[in-house]
Amino acid sequence: MDVPIAANILGTIGAICWSVQLIPQIIINYRRHHTTGLQPSMMLLWASAGVPLGVYNITESFNIALRIQAQILTFLSLLTWSQCYYYGKHWSLIKCAVILVGMCTLMGGIEVALIFALKAAIKRHVTWPTTLMAVLAAVLLAAGVLRHYWDIYTHRTVRGISFIFVGIDAAGDLFSLVSVFFQTELNVLGMAIYGTELALWTGVFICGGYFNLLPWVKARVSTRRQRIENERQTQSQQGERGTIALHEMPSSTSVFMTPSSGLVERTATGNR
Repeated sequence: MDVPIAANILGTIGAICWSVQLIPQIIINYRRHHTTGLQPSMMLLWASAGVPLGVYNITESFNIALRIQAQILTFLSLLTWSQCYYYGKHWSLIKCAVILVGMCTLMGGIEVALIFALKAAIKRHVTWPTTLMAVLAAVLLAAGVLRHYWDIYTHRTVRGISFIFVGIDAAGDLFSLVSVFFQTELNVLGMAIYGTELALWTGVFICGGYFNLLPWVKARVSTRRQRIENERQTQSQQGERGTIALHEMPSSTSVFMTPSSGLVERTATGNR
């Protein structure tokens, strides 16, 4: 399809999602003061993926939103990666900041160099480097998420990762994927990049539902049933205390004295 307006709007929404996707995770890390369960290798792979992704989106003349999207991905991924070492490895704040700036500069320089190199190759009708960038971006993005799959398999739970972050990221992938459909030419490799990421995040959601949500629901149901049973037992005990116990009454002969009984009693006394 050739609908530039739709491509730009959807791409912008996708870029916004990718712009804020890691912010909930960064905030959670800051509030918890730890990054247990969050894989630093995943963040580093994502930061690295932003380089070929940015090169590919720019050389393929994608809409401006998708071009910026890759740069934001790299920066936020490196920021989250530095948090992992700040809280997990107890690096100093200055050390984290210096390394963060250095890696951003290095990756930015590599991306600029690759953009000029690939544009020169395209002018010579050499397209395989562009294809390589797309494949490399897809592989690195997938590898980052798959690293978290290994943690899920090992610990049988989805830990250390914000489901808000996962949802926003998946939404960004979805909008970016749809925006590719409205480009001047249908780009299969672009679809593969965002489609692969979307499928993997969907799998994380499913794992979260099975390992996290289902046990939580079962625990809530069990607690509710136990509370209802306790209330029933309490009501039953209160009902038992409220009933009137029936006791045996004395015989009527011991209460009412008749003349004959008095005569018998006096006769017995006289005989003694």
